[in-house]
This record gives sequence, C-alpha cells and structure tokens, in this order.
Amino acid sequence: MNPTQQFWNERYAQEDFVYGTEPNAWFREQLTALPAGKILLPAEGEGRNAVYAARLGWEVFALDLSEKGQEKAFKLAGQAEVFIQYDLADIRQYPIEENGPWDAVGLFYAHFPPDLRADTHQRLAQALRPGGRLILEAFQPEQLKRNSGGPKSLDMLYTLDMMREDFAGLQVIHATYASVELAEGPGHSGVAEVIRLLLQKP
Repeated sequence: MNPTQQFWNERYAQEDFVYGTEPNAWFREQLTALPAGKILLPAEGEGRNAVYAARLGWEVFALDLSEKGQEKAFKLAGQAEVFIQYDLADIRQYPIEENGPWDAVGLFYAHFPPDLRADTHQRLAQALRPGGRLILEAFQPEQLKRNSGGPKSLDMLYTLDMMREDFAGLQVIHATYASVELAEGPGHSGVAEVIRLLLQKP
C-alpha cells in the first residue's frame, strides 16, 4: 500500500462521513443544469457526489485508491437505492480513453502534486466527448489562512492561471475565485477560499 492510499484509508476509516453525505454545492448547481449522461468522478472518496449524480439519472463511474472510501460510497449508494460503478484506482496512472464517452468530468478538492497535476488534468480533459463539460472546485493559495480544510502546502493549491494552462483546449464558461461557507462534514467546515471552474470541450 502506497503512502497516499494509506493516508486516505486511515482518514475514511471512521464511521462518520469525513466530508458529509451531501454533494458539493458547485457540483449540484452545475449538474442540475445538464441533461443526464455519463459522468466520470476521479478521487471520489466516500461517494457523496457520485450518489447525487446517480439520483439525477446519471450513469456514474467513480475512481479512488481508498478501499475505505469505496466501502462507504457503496453504503451511501445502497441507502439511496442507486447504482454507481466505483473502481479502486489511482487516476494519475489510470488509462483514460481520448475522446471517451464522458459527458461530464467532476473534480472536487482533488489536489495532485505538481509533478503529476498537469498531465492528469490534460488526460481528463481529453477524456471528454465533444461538448462535454468539466466541473471543478478546489482550494486556492489564500486557503492557507483558513482552517476549513485542504492541503497545508502551497504547491498543492491551485490558481486560475494554473488551471487554464492545465486545461488548455477547453472553452472557459466560468472561472472565478470565491469565498464560500463549506458545510461538508468535519473535513470541510467553515469559510474557505476556492476556485470554481466550468469548462467545455469544443
């Protein structure tokens, strides 16, 4: 077991859901405006966003490297009486089909190290079908002043310029910095400094 996998297994080992059971607010807002299709959710953790998408009729394919996260996601899906596909895999090495079947890709607080971030983001952009959308929310550098969650290392935080470069080739529909009140379980609680992106593949 690699250190990253061990870290997340330990975090998700508790009975309670670390990031709650409700979807990310930005995800909910964007997903309800789209017709249901196929969605890819890398780094999905305990499954809150996957289960929400499935409840709206989306065909959900989730990925994460944490067995504990997967267990809790399946538990949440069972409670909601929906089906999600959820593979144990590290998205940074997972084979992704270019111009794949994905109508949407959702990335929520999926903070990758600098040496892997750009390549991972580029592969996810390529996985979208033409017209497909990428929805992202992540912590930005100002989050270091907050205690509401996120990495404590500057090189793991994201800026809009960084994301525009990573996702070059996708049309920017919405890109903003925002101060938001997070209520996503004990792991994300309080005022937070984030970036929100909505991008579309031409």
